[in-house]
Parts: sequence; structure tokens; C-alpha cells
Amino acid sequence: MAEELTMAEQAAEWIISFFNVTDPKLVKDIFEQVPYLLNNLAFAAWETIYSTVLATLFACLIGLPLGVLLVVGAADGVRPLPSPLMKVLNVVINLLRSVPFLILMVVVFPLARVIVGTSIGTNASIVPLTIAAFPFVARLVEGSLREMDRGTVEAAQAMGCTPFQIIWKVILPESLPSLLTGFTTAFITILGYGAMSGAIGGGGLGNMALNRGHTRGMRIVLYVAVIALVLLVQAFQSIGTHFATRLDKRVTNRKARKSAQKAKRTFGPPGAM
Repeated sequence: MAEELTMAEQAAEWIISFFNVTDPKLVKDIFEQVPYLLNNLAFAAWETIYSTVLATLFACLIGLPLGVLLVVGAADGVRPLPSPLMKVLNVVINLLRSVPFLILMVVVFPLARVIVGTSIGTNASIVPLTIAAFPFVARLVEGSLREMDRGTVEAAQAMGCTPFQIIWKVILPESLPSLLTGFTTAFITILGYGAMSGAIGGGGLGNMALNRGHTRGMRIVLYVAVIALVLLVQAFQSIGTHFATRLDKRVTNRKARKSAQKAKRTFGPPGAM
């Protein structure tokens, strides 16, 4: 511990000398807050990533089947379901989506206590994050599936494919790039929800920014936590967009056509040599 504190003090002194800080209050803040950041920032970032990844996974496991059901069970779907059932399903999803997250988190505290044994901390925040996010994921999935060309589904039906085969081998593969984009959006949204959960007992960077940075007036901690959240959003958004673009046949075919046209301009049409 003494060695870690020495390293933290050296880092604080380096910051003061590098930026030529002369404000006594700011110097005091640096000596108090830089050691705290060095000792806690990495763990807070890990807590944020951990809770966000798990909540996104659970939300997708629940929201993906619901989104598929909303499309295939509609009146014009491949396996229409009773209209009252679809209306109830839509009402439940809309109802959960309409509740603000902080209020939903307070309401779900008893359920979190039953599932994980506590209503405070990173593990407890996963429960309300999942409940808040899976209706959103279901609507994202519904939108992605409805964007698919209807003619592809009709062609599969004409070939005698069963509804399950159409869903598993036609609808989901064709909608994969759009689904990945939607899941990335859901991940970023859950990351924002997780930061808000720090206000009422959640862990991670949100807890650091709100309870340490804002409540205790630790400005440096607040700004660093916010910057860390922004960097996480940028990183995961870039990763999701990259994979969605790689799997999008329209983009891939467009690149292939451009390469072929470039080769044609360079070497001439086939047989010209």
C-alpha cells in the first residue's frame, strides 16, 4: 500500500509540474484525487463493462425471441398468432418501455434482492438493467426484421419451408447486420442506464462520478469518470459498427463492384491483353 501511495504522489507531483499548477486548492485536489483515481478507476471501469455486458446478454436473450414473435406472429407474419395475445404482448412491452429507468430500478429493488441477495451494488443493478432493456431490444429486433425484403420470405414459403426454417435460415441471417447495429445501440443505452444507476446504489463509473465526483465535490474524479464513459461508448460503438459493416452484403457487394471497376480501368476489359 505504501508503494502504491508513493506512486500516486509521484503522479500527482508530475501533473502539478507539467501543467504548472499554482492554485493551492487545485494542488490539494490533485494530491487527494489522483491517488484515488489510480487505485479505483480500473476497477470501476471493469464493474461498468461487467454489468453492461451481462445486462445486454440477458436483455438480448429475452428481447430477441420477443422481437421475432412480434414479427412472425403478426397478422401478415409467417405464423400468425391470436390477435388478443399479440395485443397483450405489445401492451406489456410498451408499458415497460414507458417507465423511467430510475423509477423502474427502485420498483425492482425487491426482485433484485430475491435474485442476487442484495439491492445495492453492481450485481444488483444487472436485474433492473435487464428489465429496462429487454423491451427496447425487442422493438429494435422487430424493426430490423421488418426491414427485410418481403419477397425473400415469400420465396422461402413458395419452396415449402416451415415457419421455423424461414425464421432460422432466412429472416435472422438476412437481418444479421441490422440486428448487430441494434444490439450495439442497446449496449450503449444500457451503458448509460448503468451510469445512472450509480445515483441509487449501482457501482462502476457512474457511482464514481456521482457519489465521489459530484456529491463530494471531487471535480477531477468527476471529469475523469465522464471521459472514461465517453471512451467506452466510442470503443464499443466502433466495434459494433465494424462487424455490422463487415456482415452487410450490400456494403460487401458495393466494395467488390468498386474493386472490379478499378481493375477494369487499370487493366482493361477481359481478353483485351
